[in-house]
Amino acid sequence: MPTLAERSLAAVWHPCTPMKRHETEPLLAVARAQGPWLYDTQGQRYLDAISSWWVNLFGHSHPHIQAALAEQLAELDHVMLAGCTHTAVVELSEKLAALTGLGHASYGSDGASATEMALKMSVHYWCNVGLPEKNRFVGLAGGYHGETVGALSVTDVPIFRSAYAPMLRVSATVASPDARQALSGESAAEVASRAAAELAAWLQQHHAQTAALVLEPLLQCAAGMVVYDPLYLRLARALCESYRVHLIVDEIATGFGRTGSLFAYQQAGIRPDFVCLSKGLTGGTLPLSAVLTTDEVYQAFYGTDAARAFLHSHSYTGNPLACRAALATLELFEQLDTLQVNQRLAQQISSALAPLNHHPRVRHARHLGMVWAWDIETGLDDFPQRYHAAAKARGLLLRPIGKTLYCMPPYILQSEDIKHLASQMVAALEDCLRQETPPSTAV
Repeated sequence: MPTLAERSLAAVWHPCTPMKRHETEPLLAVARAQGPWLYDTQGQRYLDAISSWWVNLFGHSHPHIQAALAEQLAELDHVMLAGCTHTAVVELSEKLAALTGLGHASYGSDGASATEMALKMSVHYWCNVGLPEKNRFVGLAGGYHGETVGALSVTDVPIFRSAYAPMLRVSATVASPDARQALSGESAAEVASRAAAELAAWLQQHHAQTAALVLEPLLQCAAGMVVYDPLYLRLARALCESYRVHLIVDEIATGFGRTGSLFAYQQAGIRPDFVCLSKGLTGGTLPLSAVLTTDEVYQAFYGTDAARAFLHSHSYTGNPLACRAALATLELFEQLDTLQVNQRLAQQISSALAPLNHHPRVRHARHLGMVWAWDIETGLDDFPQRYHAAAKARGLLLRPIGKTLYCMPPYILQSEDIKHLASQMVAALEDCLRQETPPSTAV
């Protein structure tokens, strides 16, 4: 009998991996999950240290979310949102409006869909107010906003975008305020100010054709967990207002407590024109995304003319089960006082991970909220694959981004979980470094 992994390779096209690699990199066949742990078909367990691609907040199979889903399933599984409504989508929209200061939530299935909606809303808004020439976008170097065609057009990660370039209307990019780019003696805030000056110069020249600036607030994940100072958001917000350009914040990965605040942009004290949400929105249980915007944007679409209306949709828009999972997730934030608890948890994890900060091969150790990252100095071109395998052998699920090692665990780690995470991360790194080819001594 073939194993589950073998059946998967014969039937499933797995994401973000050249499939031939799985001839030597076995799939992790997960049978069940509980809390921060995944269990394979052989009963071995693995700490889900990247929250299953940054979505799982309160651990797998959380009883509160499970109970909410069971209750919702008994009442209403799905109904189309065009011309209909239901309690879960109304309550979730009201809750998100209260949390963000924005309103009229529009729903999709994933982060890329949220990006698509925000881009289309921005361009359509300018068209509706008589400025159709404002239909271009600008983003940050290294920005990542999803892999659908519109989202890829504002993504600046070549490995995702290059093959599809003929399909894209590629947007402009300006310097990232990456704190690692600090010149001698320069602070992270000064790097942010310098990057904002480049944005200002670009907008001065191109604002008449620019619909929106799109960015990930405080943390550019796919670029290698790039962290930057909140000053950049404040300066960018002021520039967007000055030049009549929308500010779209992509909180898909940074939202729901990942950076220490509920939403990362809140640390800058600003309000964006659009906020894109997904990933942790349902606590890692069901696919759902949302875009919220200002009353001014919403009113520009208000009327009876279909050509003026926002027509983006899909069959499962605002699915009741997904919305109910999101409501249950937000209830946990309140019941568990999660943001405060995470401050103490982050201190414990940081203390345990301190040996990595001082490892001789580590550069630019950084920490933001519930995210930790380190750049690894190694000659291993295949470091991500080697580290992933080494970590898996030690009971950890981790996937480095290039030579950036990071962890983004769920918010429920106990002391023993933290010890396992920290000790095995270091041990897996040593396992990898031992695989480096020693320098030749031949004359």
